[in-house]
Amino acid sequence: MLYYILYRLGQFIALHLPLQLAYQLAVIVSDIRLLFAPQDRKETQENLRVIFPEKSKSEIKKICKALFRNFAKYLVDFFCFSKLDKKFIEKKIEIKNIHYFDECLKRGKGVIALTAHIGNWELGGAVAGILGYPLWAVALPHKHKAVDNFFNYQRKLKGINVMPLNKAARQCLVCLEENKLLALVGDRDFKQKGIVIDFFGKKTIFPEGPAIFSLITGAPIICGFMLRKADDSFIFILEEPIRFKPSGNKEKDAKDLIEKYAKIFEDYIRRYPDQWYMFRNFWIK
Repeated sequence: MLYYILYRLGQFIALHLPLQLAYQLAVIVSDIRLLFAPQDRKETQENLRVIFPEKSKSEIKKICKALFRNFAKYLVDFFCFSKLDKKFIEKKIEIKNIHYFDECLKRGKGVIALTAHIGNWELGGAVAGILGYPLWAVALPHKHKAVDNFFNYQRKLKGINVMPLNKAARQCLVCLEENKLLALVGDRDFKQKGIVIDFFGKKTIFPEGPAIFSLITGAPIICGFMLRKADDSFIFILEEPIRFKPSGNKEKDAKDLIEKYAKIFEDYIRRYPDQWYMFRNFWIK
């Protein structure tokens, strides 16, 4: 119940303050959290050291501090979904390569819109919904029902239809069969039943879902990222649909396809390390 109260309080403040002032307050709160969340701080810095083994401790700490601040701003943006409209998109969001969605949907097999825990994936989904794309997203249910309902209500406000992770497999296939966008986050395996790959030179587990759904249905995978700029505006960028020719060996094909989009994730994480919100150890020890 405490989490629900804090989220609703955060939403109330975010909705009643000018956006930049809400960001400033969020930064103050994030700096306090950084001080009093030693485990999150430690594991975040360890992740950053894997990505940047050449950087000094002070450089890693600087990136970590910026990461905590950007995540706080991410929450402000999420709390303000009710204000989000086409006028905000035109003013604050640069959109690149949206034609990839249109071109792939014309093929009639749906599209797997794949991202990582980088930038503001929730905002990316909301923008796609506002622009009229038929969007379904898989989300990990929060353990507290009230919090889960709060998050899903925010998503539905902007046209994001939500499927809970533990009941999503069949619905994902139906979504693609109906030629819709299936939004997935592909860099964290919550069930620990995924596929082991090399990521930044170390072993980790990626969920197999995005690759499996693509291989079963023929739906193309398009990697997309909603990234914050220095002035707190955004760029929503879609990568070219991944080209992949299956060999017929299901296990090999799934791993090979995952490795293809993992390379794209690596590129964006290197460029925007302070927007990769991974507050737990990411690699197999």
